[in-house]
Amino acid sequence: MRSIVAASLLLLNASAFAQAQTAPFDMSGERPPGASVTPRLTPPTPPAAAAPVPVAPPVSVAPVPASQATPAPASAPAPVAPPITVSPQALQPAATDTAPAQRPESVRRYVVPFSKLGLNGEYDRRSWSVYLTPEQAAAPASFTFAYQNAIVVAPEASALTVYLNNRPIGQQRVGSPDGPSAVTFRVPPGLLQPGANVVSFEAAQRHRTDCSIQSTYELWSNIDPAGTYLSFAGSDAAEPASADAIRAIGVDGAGKTEFDIVVPALEQPGTTKPLLRLAQGLSVLSSMPNQIFAFSTASLPAGGAGRLSVLVGTAAELRPLFPGLPPGAESAALAAFVTDPRSGSPVLLISGPSWQAVSSAIDTIVSPTDRSADSRRDVLTTERWSAPNAPLVFSDTNIALSQLGVKTTEFSGRRLRTSFNIAVPADFYANAYGEAKVLLDSAYTDNVLPGSHIDIYVNDNIASTVPITTTTGGILRHLPIRVTMRHFKPGLNTVAIEAILMTKDDAACAPGATAGASPRFALFDTSELHMPDFARVGQRPNLAAMAGTAYPYGRATEPTPLFIDRVDADTLSAAATLLGQMAIMAGHPIPVETVASPNTIGDRDAIFIGSISQMPATALSQTNIATASQASWRPVTDAQTGVVDTGTAFEEWNSKVSGGVLRSRMTAFREWLWRNFDISRSSLQFVPGAEQIFTPPNTASLLVAQGSSPAGAGSWTVVAAPSAKDLREGVEVLTSQLNWPQISGHITTYSSKTGKIEAVPVTRFDFVPSTPWSIANYRLIAANWLSTNILSYASLLVVFVLLIGVTTSKMLRNLGRSK
Repeated sequence: MRSIVAASLLLLNASAFAQAQTAPFDMSGERPPGASVTPRLTPPTPPAAAAPVPVAPPVSVAPVPASQATPAPASAPAPVAPPITVSPQALQPAATDTAPAQRPESVRRYVVPFSKLGLNGEYDRRSWSVYLTPEQAAAPASFTFAYQNAIVVAPEASALTVYLNNRPIGQQRVGSPDGPSAVTFRVPPGLLQPGANVVSFEAAQRHRTDCSIQSTYELWSNIDPAGTYLSFAGSDAAEPASADAIRAIGVDGAGKTEFDIVVPALEQPGTTKPLLRLAQGLSVLSSMPNQIFAFSTASLPAGGAGRLSVLVGTAAELRPLFPGLPPGAESAALAAFVTDPRSGSPVLLISGPSWQAVSSAIDTIVSPTDRSADSRRDVLTTERWSAPNAPLVFSDTNIALSQLGVKTTEFSGRRLRTSFNIAVPADFYANAYGEAKVLLDSAYTDNVLPGSHIDIYVNDNIASTVPITTTTGGILRHLPIRVTMRHFKPGLNTVAIEAILMTKDDAACAPGATAGASPRFALFDTSELHMPDFARVGQRPNLAAMAGTAYPYGRATEPTPLFIDRVDADTLSAAATLLGQMAIMAGHPIPVETVASPNTIGDRDAIFIGSISQMPATALSQTNIATASQASWRPVTDAQTGVVDTGTAFEEWNSKVSGGVLRSRMTAFREWLWRNFDISRSSLQFVPGAEQIFTPPNTASLLVAQGSSPAGAGSWTVVAAPSAKDLREGVEVLTSQLNWPQISGHITTYSSKTGKIEAVPVTRFDFVPSTPWSIANYRLIAANWLSTNILSYASLLVVFVLLIGVTTSKMLRNLGRSK
């Protein structure tokens, strides 16, 4: 009997070892559903089929106590695949003596890539994608979310619907105003797929008692990121499959993604360039919206959701930190996933006998993300926080709203708002004269009263309004709505369509009228957005273009000079976080080379990052930053007293001195002219004025400035802060998905005290040719420039009229009979 039991245990151990084998490093791109799969070089051992695990049916809404509102993170992840030795010919498995950790019985994946997720108004829909490994897609799964809503939301007429890959998996009536409530839905088998999976939340909400348009702004349901996750049954779902572990890193309960990179030789010369290349490659592979990089030289940090530890260095450098280092690291470049024996967390190990071999291993991971600077992208990658990806429009184009994620919607409420994303290139130059069109397909009933209207917003700025004047209802087929392009900017742009609907029933607001069972408006996904031809020319400086598409660094054919004042953990973490965000916007890693002095840069495009006291004076002068700020810029602390902010003091004295009231009225009049007629002081100049020297206020903790190189042939960007700690913290905040689009002008500042991001607009800029010469493009460039500089346009018009008059007079003298 004992021999039988021993034989059974031996067979079970052999089976478990066979299941632990995974495929080698696979750095290929995400595969769409139905796409063919290229065979791997070393086929993995197929795991045994997991027995089906029964999943509980949808649970009823249960309030979550305040002490339990944030779910605990999942237990320790499963052991990862054996290390894979990198070689130019093929990838072969390498042995490891790392002890496997115990596998968890279930895996939890947080899915909300935001710190806050609110569904507002009577209708709202948010969609994004979550990357899953093949093991996670095959495992039985359930979806849990926690939410709280406004007390004025009527539960009998309001519902939250969850979609996975555009298929509804459950609907919940909105009824949790007193505190967060958790709801769980079972995911149908076969619905999830390896790779990208689209998650959608749709809210239909109605007011309890009020039928006015204003009351719709009081409706909201907040989804708690810490309580929203996918749960996978079975231990196989915890095992990362090589490159899938990077793409499937996901987020934590606050919507953040963190790469912890441990480098014992962090401050040694020659390590900065490969480390920054690694950081950019990891950014592009994951493409998460709120990711940060943290460098250190000490031991491995604790793992967790939305975090990946990376161990980089030679075998001799890493062995004291990681005793279970595979022997192959001492003879060849190695990039592999191993398990931290202390925590059981997966660790990306990059090593070799020398730093040259380490760089080779890094290239093996990053090279699949490289792309030629001359190749043109069709989309801007946004699906990790807003699906689908935003198409890039370069010229005259019509795009159906169905391709932009807009669904046909029949609406019975009072205010319908839906939005979509569109992207334009970095050399977009049509903000003063250009007009796009929304070709609207919609319908409304005869209950809709005159006074109702349809509004178009671009980046939350109203761009057009179409009133509804008929009382008999109607069907609109490709109704052209002109949309001014003054609010478009390089990179990502959000366009929203909002219908404001008024009826006699709303004016009476009888009991039960807020439910609105009968549809009164329909928006069809056959509507189109028409983007016309627009002027294309680069501008220098233009921080909005850098934030939108990493211009001009994303188009560089040679490595970009990067000046870092000192290579410490804080400064290098800030540089990696900034370059990682720029790499996502560019769609590929940006090659950089570190320089020690601006004298070696010449007139090339360059980036300067560091503390203000160590910043070269030449770089500050070229970006119009006062060099005196190197000594005077110090952040205000809570202990300081008597520190006066110059801007606030100036405004106070402006109201005290004689003529302050008249001056304030003149300022109000100028603002009225700009708001209603787009006339500003800069537009009433013959030529743009010179940039003013900028002195960062002590309330600011980070600045980003851009200017031209000394000879004017390149763009220099300065990212500076009073200290390395301020630099790291400021860059982490500024590169978040919520704040990054606010970077604009030629100087942008961030204050950690107030949380405000302020931009100094560009006064004078230089044109940078970006397309082959053509009369049509130059005509559009001239039209936009003259529309911006009104006096120059008027002067040219007067000159042309005088020339026509003189020419006509001379012609008439030579015609007809002379006396």
